[in-house]
Amino acid sequence: MPRLPSPEEIEAARTPKGGWTRDQLAAWGIPWPPPNGWKDELTERWKAARQDDTPPPPPSPAPTGFAQDTLDFG
Repeated sequence: MPRLPSPEEIEAARTPKGGWTRDQLAAWGIPWPPPNGWKDELTERWKAARQDDTPPPPPSPAPTGFAQDTLDFG
């Protein structure tokens, strides 16, 4: 069974155009093309899995090629 992503992980996995890749959805167990309501269903399943007081899963690693600017407030 694929690991359930948190709502934050779902949003963070968006492509620059605002969608999700076929490979990313497949990793979450979502068929292609994704059915209507897939994101809400994943979120509900994630919330239900957390009802037993287990901590949320660690965030997924950054996508390949991800670069983050650093800010120096010093």
